[in-house]
Amino acid sequence: MRSDMPKVLHPVAGLPMVNHVMDAAREAGGTALAVVVGNQAERVAEVVINQNGDAQIFVQTERLGTGHAVLAAREAIDKSYDDVLILYGDVPLTRAETLLELRELLAGGVDVAVLGFRTDNPTGYGRLLEKEGELVAIREHKDATEEERQVKFCNGGIMAFSGKEALSLLDRISNDNAKQEYYLTDIVEVARSRNLKVVAIEADEAEIIGVNNRVELAEVEALWQQRKRKVLMLSGVAMSAPQTVFFHYDTQVEGDVMIEPNVVFGPEVVVKSGANIRAFSHLEGANVGNDVVVGPYARLRPGAELLAGSKIGNFCEIKKAIIEEGAKVNHLSYVGDARVGAGANIGAGTITCNYDGMNKHFTDIGKNAFIGSNSSLVAPVKIGDGGFVASGSVITEDVPDDAMGIGRGRQTIKKDYGTQIRKRNAALKESRRK
Repeated sequence: MRSDMPKVLHPVAGLPMVNHVMDAAREAGGTALAVVVGNQAERVAEVVINQNGDAQIFVQTERLGTGHAVLAAREAIDKSYDDVLILYGDVPLTRAETLLELRELLAGGVDVAVLGFRTDNPTGYGRLLEKEGELVAIREHKDATEEERQVKFCNGGIMAFSGKEALSLLDRISNDNAKQEYYLTDIVEVARSRNLKVVAIEADEAEIIGVNNRVELAEVEALWQQRKRKVLMLSGVAMSAPQTVFFHYDTQVEGDVMIEPNVVFGPEVVVKSGANIRAFSHLEGANVGNDVVVGPYARLRPGAELLAGSKIGNFCEIKKAIIEEGAKVNHLSYVGDARVGAGANIGAGTITCNYDGMNKHFTDIGKNAFIGSNSSLVAPVKIGDGGFVASGSVITEDVPDDAMGIGRGRQTIKKDYGTQIRKRNAALKESRRK
């Protein structure tokens, strides 16, 4: 990965790859997670425990093959679970539904189930060799005969074992090979030698793509986004250019939402039915209510809460603020650490001055208030219900209900002063030229 970060911690849709894998395991009914770590073990373990506090961590101190890595978790495997599934922290697109298929095979009497995929270009992959509906061997490409190399059913790495057989099978894997390593793939022939039932099932190739560099990480991100878009559109979300919309792993969008092109969702965003997220908007940590309009070119930052029927227009930024029902922040405005009351209107160029260099302060704008364009509301300050703020004002004191606040210098006119300025500037320019 050319990175100081452990590979499995690189994010897909904002979530570390290893967490995607654990989520799939949980969704497939997994009741216990054992995570084998090696490189930067403590750093990986911390991320794992933050998401799954009951996960067991095991350290592989030597790299002696995939079978050896699995046996690092011997203590967990030895607890006689019904099923033992072997997953990989750098294979983040495996679906819970596929893992359930493997579990169903075990429940039906299969002892070992292997997940495979078909590809038109199998070069380099281990081949899954079947006979009469059962898997008889996994043959590495370099060891395969010419006939076996024509097989396009390839090993995806993910396996499932019957819990009662798991340890006895793993312990019989030998390291009698050129590298003197313990290969998990050998478990197929070990199981066959004991007359156990071994089968392979097919998954979509995208589910078992591993990540080894940043190019592959970007490819996996694209596949994840494609999958998320499809799920949302089938649930009733409209996207006019879905390939330009990007979601976070935890984005929640209800049906009858319209998402225009080039929208990016960061973490912790919820969008309710009827909302319209217009083009080139960026949302994170925001709750968007029913029938809300956001954008175009709007930014919602953490703590933005937009209640039903409110509107955030072009080039507006909302941060840690409640925009109540029907309120409008239409143009070129910043509202932070604030409440905008129901039906209020915030004019173009308005800002809430919420930071004094050390602390944040709150601005409270009442219902049906009207804030004139190019106004600065210096917090802490309150604009009462039905209150007005004259355009261009700097408001430093509370404005009572139904009152108007004006905070600006009085306009004066200096006749012919424009001509004088131009003459002065021209003379200055001429003197510099000399």
